Amino acid sequence: MFPQFFFGYCALMIVASGLLAISLRNPVHCVLMVLVLFFHMAGLYLTLNAEFLAAVQIIVYAGAILVLYLFVLFLVSLREELHLTAFVPNAWLGRIIATGLAVGLIATIPAFTLGEKGVWTVDAIRQVTHTKALGQELFATYLLPFEIAGLILLVALIGGLVLARRDQGGGESDSASGGTAGDAGPEPVADCREVGR
Repeated sequence: MFPQFFFGYCALMIVASGLLAISLRNPVHCVLMVLVLFFHMAGLYLTLNAEFLAAVQIIVYAGAILVLYLFVLFLVSLREELHLTAFVPNAWLGRIIATGLAVGLIATIPAFTLGEKGVWTVDAIRQVTHTKALGQELFATYLLPFEIAGLILLVALIGGLVLARRDQGGGESDSASGGTAGDAGPEPVADCREVGR
């Protein structure tokens, strides 16, 4: 009786905190609602006897990813971002799209069948532990998708660095092109590679 009640409580809190995360006006409150969502997702993993995934959910998502969200909120000028044109101009159009997606997801529920899938039965997982079973599947069966996901994250990291350096590079190019040979300006900072030599 308790597992069903705990599952229903976690599912209800995930839906409620997800709706609050996209409807609250204060961005910090939205991030806090996402934190509540992550903790209850970890609770769902516990009901599935996936303790390793629950720990990863708390450590990685509730710890690292949420701190990244907060850094983005504090570094981005929200007053300028809020004046941008919306992706969906009409709020009711967005609600209709969201309702259609929800109906499509609910329509797939009858196709879901309970039971064990694949070679990993409950007894096999108990013998090798969850962590070892996950590692074997991740680095053997799904090695190529894992490497592709890592490559996509690397490209996103390089893109963020390029965008961050573009603001600094614009000021340097203007000062370099605008000055003449006779102007006395500040001494240029030495390159890190030259300092290493």
